[in-house]
Amino acid sequence: MNKINYQLVLNEILEKIDKSGRRPRLLLHACCAPCSSYVLEYLSELFDITLYFYNPNISPESEFAFRADELERLTREMPLKGNVEVAVEKYNSDEFYNTIAGYELEREGGARCKKCYMLRLERSAEYAKRNGYDYFTTTLSISPYKNSAWLNEIGEELMSEYGVEYLFSDFKKRNGYRRSCELSEEYGLYRQNYCGCEFSKRDSVLKNNT
Repeated sequence: MNKINYQLVLNEILEKIDKSGRRPRLLLHACCAPCSSYVLEYLSELFDITLYFYNPNISPESEFAFRADELERLTREMPLKGNVEVAVEKYNSDEFYNTIAGYELEREGGARCKKCYMLRLERSAEYAKRNGYDYFTTTLSISPYKNSAWLNEIGEELMSEYGVEYLFSDFKKRNGYRRSCELSEEYGLYRQNYCGCEFSKRDSVLKNNT
């Protein structure tokens, strides 16, 4: 099976949008400010963007609130070429725990994470359809620890189900992850040492203690 280069797919989509002369509305699911920084720099020239902060996996709630505040601060301080706003969903960790029930002992990056991707992307697709967005996607693929193939496969399924175009992407390409680190330093962004859920924190602690 041939591996899809999602950066090339994105290049083709962006080229068509640029030639069209219009600015589509993009719902960009955002996991945190550092991951969003490069993606905003990259896409704000062509899209009007809503950063959609839906992350019921984050634990504890104080961590959720702090990451949301950092995301809003970034959009205030970072010069961007298009319209950018932030939509923060109410914290409800039960949605995450109900979704991953039975997968608590899975390794980080395994089946539990895939279920979490699906939860957050499906809510994003629902929001995008309900509010008339042209595209939806997520910042998650900027991380070298996230499975970009899974994210894009899920996005494609949801695109068919909800009728909103999914912006295929692999934002770690084009040195995206490195650029996000540079922007994080430039704006003094909080860079967490675990993905968000208590299980990723558990694995991070175990890794650092070995």
